[in-house]
Order: sequence, then structure tokens, then C-alpha cells
Amino acid sequence: MTVTTPQPTTTTLAPPPSPREDADWLELTEAVREAGEYPTRSEAERVTRAVLTALGAQVSGDERVALAQALPSEAGRLVASRIPSLHALTAREFVDAAATDIEDSTPATARWHVSSVLSVLPSRLGEPLTADLLSQLPPGYALLFGRADLAAAA
Repeated sequence: MTVTTPQPTTTTLAPPPSPREDADWLELTEAVREAGEYPTRSEAERVTRAVLTALGAQVSGDERVALAQALPSEAGRLVASRIPSLHALTAREFVDAAATDIEDSTPATARWHVSSVLSVLPSRLGEPLTADLLSQLPPGYALLFGRADLAAAA
């Protein structure tokens, strides 16, 4: 009788983030924690993950690539993790969609969560990229990014 020894399997794991990448992610989630007045960084991180993943479905093309590159690598992966939607959600629909991914979220708290994350992005992205993103999104998103919505009334 021949006994075979199981061969060890190798798995390919993504390399661990560099200390700088970790610091950038922590800086982003800390900014969200402060903006949203969350009691813990883990809560801010949970909300940040949900909102950035939802945002990834709303942005496409060059703006999507630029957004993912401008954010810390972990945040960029979240943006890129969703296939862009064929139908752009209104700002209200976006908040409602994000609410489904945020545990114990109500419509009011969902708007708070979304605004807490999106309002910290302009200072990290810069004015040109923020303007490009807002031009791609339907009216109403500017308010979520902490900006006045200066779109002309039709």
C-alpha cells in the first residue's frame, strides 16, 4: 500500500500595504471620523468602505481612474471594486443605495454617513479632480461633497 503525503498548497496573497499606504488610509478614516463625529475609527472605517464602494459604481472613465489613483491604495481598491453602473443614480438614490450597505442606517443617518465621507475628499483630491467628478455626477452630489450646488436651474 502506497501512502501519499498531501502536498502543501501555495496561495498568492496581495502584498501587505506599505507603512505609507497604511498611514494614508488611517489619515483618511481619521478625517472621516472627525467630520462625522464617529466615536471610533472602526466605525468611520466601516462607513468609509461602504460609501467609497458605492461611489465606485457611479463614476466611470478617466475620472474613475483618477479618483482611484488620488486616494490611498485601500480606498482606490474600494472605488475600483464595483463595476460602473449603466444608470447614474440621483444624489438621493445614491444615499439610499449606500444606506443598504451601512448597518443600522436610516435615511437621515445615511445622508450623514455619505456626507461625512464625501466631504473630506475634495481636500485630498484637489479642485480640478473634484470638479471633474461633480461634472460627471447628476445634480445634487455637490452638496454631499460639502460644496454649494451651483448648477443652473433648468
